Amino acid sequence: MLWTLKQWEKRYSMKTMMMITILVLMTTMMAKANPITTWVENEKNKIVEYQTKSWANGKAQLANTKQSILNLFKKKNDTQD
Repeated sequence: MLWTLKQWEKRYSMKTMMMITILVLMTTMMAKANPITTWVENEKNKIVEYQTKSWANGKAQLANTKQSILNLFKKKNDTQD
């Protein structure tokens, strides 16, 4: 074993060993990142759906409020005539 380690040191530098280690770690992390990516995408879709509904509700409420205010002014003008 010691002989192979010495041979390794002669053939490959520390940079090469570090690059191999980093490559293996990144590959392992990418394989584990799938459930996290899926969760993030699901949460994003939920948020977009909620915001779409909220904006639609807000738009409808704003239209109703505007119409109510306009009706108040119409009633005042009708009674003053």
